[in-house]
Amino acid sequence: MIIIGIDPGSRFCGYGLLEINERRILAAGCDVINLLKGKDLPQRLEILFDAINDILREYKPDIAVVESIFYHKQIRSVFTLGQARGVILLALAQNDIPIVEYSPREVKKAVVGNGNASKQQVRYMVNQIVNLHHKPAQDDAYDALGLALCHYHRIRFA
Repeated sequence: MIIIGIDPGSRFCGYGLLEINERRILAAGCDVINLLKGKDLPQRLEILFDAINDILREYKPDIAVVESIFYHKQIRSVFTLGQARGVILLALAQNDIPIVEYSPREVKKAVVGNGNASKQQVRYMVNQIVNLHHKPAQDDAYDALGLALCHYHRIRFA
């Protein structure tokens, strides 16, 4: 089974992949889609849609885990994030990939043991759990792999 975790963003979109066999992690990796190449939001959303589709075609995940939307002080940021999530959900739906959603708090609790953990703590624990060979610079990549790990823990202990 392959689980893809996706941390939506309008500048960087993180994605992480876990390959599972008989409740064991065989392979793991994560990276980001750099959307800053787009001049404006519609162009960045198109880049995101195309990149997500390329990733889905290459890795053929069995299930997708997407971070649910959370409340933010900047209302404009919430709308932009919602549009990025919509593009991701559309790509997943068009590829017939089931979708599960977890809040940032649920992911932090599953990966670190503390729902208020910092991004650095998530990064550290993801590295401890899967020992990545390629270590991306962006926290969004680790957040996405954390999403996949959160779901892996849910199905493993269910």
